[in-house]
Amino acid sequence: MIRMARPSTLEPPPLDLGTETIGERIARIRKDRGFTQTELADEMGIIQKLVSDYERDRLRPHPEMLARFALALEISTDELIGIKKIKTAKTISNRRLLRRLARIEALPKKAQDTIINMIDLALDRDAR
Repeated sequence: MIRMARPSTLEPPPLDLGTETIGERIARIRKDRGFTQTELADEMGIIQKLVSDYERDRLRPHPEMLARFALALEISTDELIGIKKIKTAKTISNRRLLRRLARIEALPKKAQDTIINMIDLALDRDAR
């Protein structure tokens, strides 16, 4: 005799995902990271119109697309859907700055030190 499992009467507690839709969250994070829709689409291997449709909640991303967004935006899927708070204080989201830092990093140590000294001088001057 085979017994069928009874349906559970327990319900999981609701998740607090905030008031932002998934599309609004994608758009906000994309902008925070310094991407245009076209740049994000290129990074993900899709067309810009799809990014636009996801951001305007015309399309709901399936799991693979959530993973692609998360990889391109360098966050976890949990952060993307709003389960965890995104930590931005320790990350550099300005793409122009990141590209320049990558170029500086490729320079010889002496050239890096010179650039860092120039940046320090400029920052000290602006602080006055």
